[in-house]
Amino acid sequence: MSSTPAAPRNASLNTRQITMMGLGGAIGAGLFIGSGQAVAVAGPGVILAFALAGFLVILIMNMLGEMAAANPSSGSFSVYAAKAMGPNAGAIIGWLYWIQGVIVIAAEATGAAAIIGGWFPGVSQGTWSLLFVVLLTAVNLANVARFGQFEYWFSFLKVAAIVAFLGIGIAIIAGLVPGVEATGLSNLVAHDGFLPNGVVGLCAGLLMVIFAFGGIEIVAIAAAESDDPRTSIRKAVRGVLFRVLVFYVGSALVMVSVLPWYSPELAASPFVAVLTFAHIPWIDSIMALVVVIALLSAMNANIYAASRMLLSLSERGIAPRVIQVRNRANTPYVAVSASVVLCSIAVVMNYLAPDLVMPMLLNAVGSTLLVTWGFIAVSQLILRVRADRDPSIHLPVRMPFFPYLSVLALVMLAGIVVLALFDPASRTQLIATLGLTVAIGVLNALAQRRARRRLAQGLPAAETQPSAARDSRPGDRVS
Repeated sequence: MSSTPAAPRNASLNTRQITMMGLGGAIGAGLFIGSGQAVAVAGPGVILAFALAGFLVILIMNMLGEMAAANPSSGSFSVYAAKAMGPNAGAIIGWLYWIQGVIVIAAEATGAAAIIGGWFPGVSQGTWSLLFVVLLTAVNLANVARFGQFEYWFSFLKVAAIVAFLGIGIAIIAGLVPGVEATGLSNLVAHDGFLPNGVVGLCAGLLMVIFAFGGIEIVAIAAAESDDPRTSIRKAVRGVLFRVLVFYVGSALVMVSVLPWYSPELAASPFVAVLTFAHIPWIDSIMALVVVIALLSAMNANIYAASRMLLSLSERGIAPRVIQVRNRANTPYVAVSASVVLCSIAVVMNYLAPDLVMPMLLNAVGSTLLVTWGFIAVSQLILRVRADRDPSIHLPVRMPFFPYLSVLALVMLAGIVVLALFDPASRTQLIATLGLTVAIGVLNALAQRRARRRLAQGLPAAETQPSAARDSRPGDRVS
């Protein structure tokens, strides 16, 4: 951790935009569609699954918020891992996050194209995918304030859809919808109890819902480009955590209260099922449009997050220096372009081999969220201990009940990993992600060794300087 944060190069995002970006990053197709599968295995207990996952997110975000407020950086948890565990750790999580971002961008573009392609069968899904990539690249190449405004309204539409869903759901439960019988809360226990599939079903549901919270970490990345990073991080973290928890747990409560948990309609598309129960016309098309907006919003945010992470890697000597080149709007256009070019390659490859490429890529990064949160938790533990031993270090935001809640977060993460090992699909993803993580670590270690050899041979230090040396800016101090 540092005693004084470095000022961002382009302070143009405000707290309102950062908070909405955090909400938008966590509200995606995983909630609108994927939560139905969690209901099918956990039953009404999915409420508890979302609450447990939400509690873990609160812990992780408080840990990240403590580090980010002390040292705002577009490299976020990659920078903190480097400070806590050494440059190789920072490089591993930075490259892993960037690779995951590129793959997820391609998947989101493909998902949105599949829906839009059904409306316009004369245009191929591959064309739609590349069109979305081009349009959102243009948004990310604009001034960061314009990007922030664009993403604000994208996220606002998703949040509005969730609020409307909660309002309609509560009205159904209370019997306030004309022509619709009140459901009350009896469905929570009427069909084999609150946990119809026992603890096993709850654990399976937890594995499904935990990944729906991915994307919330963009708050710490974006705050580095705000006008007041410390204040923005503090307010954004608190605002995002409360709202996301209400949205997720509230949505789950509505789903399993309005309809029996075993309803096939609920498993297929929970939001559509509940709103169809309320006799809302055109709900299939309306929700399809909401899902497209959710995918494009998440895609837009991921382009931003991936490019800023790549930029940070370049600034620390881990990625090529050309990545740092900016345009007149002070946007790192090379970092943006590099991210979307690889994403476009993945989109084209998926178009040529749809049943092979994307499943393989998504398996490789399927458990990246657990690795990222693990690095965040370990980094915070190490840096907080150092900060507490040094009275000269001031922490604007402090993790409450340290170290007990930090240790609890690690225990919960370890428990989720153990659960994943017992689930065939999750185990495959976890092993693939861990393999990718090890490969990145080995390749980075070899690259840094080669850089040190070149430096010893008399090459300019600026070209080969080890990442740790460039991790500190004037005014920063590694604890």
